[in-house]
Amino acid sequence: MPLNTKPNIEGPDEFYAELIRSHEGLSDEDSAALNARLILLLANHIGDRAVLSEAMSAARLSVRDAPGAGDVG
Repeated sequence: MPLNTKPNIEGPDEFYAELIRSHEGLSDEDSAALNARLILLLANHIGDRAVLSEAMSAARLSVRDAPGAGDVG
């Protein structure tokens, strides 16, 4: 199963709003912990190591190539 990078979430705006709400009131540390736990839960649900590896590579590239990436303050 290849990584699906096309829009595939029902109600994407509602999902995004729910994701943002799940972080409300959390410290930066707790917010990072929530993200890590969410990633691990979803990775376990997907289960396919090849897809997970492809997703990690794609995410890493998107961060590296993002505007401002590598800027030193």
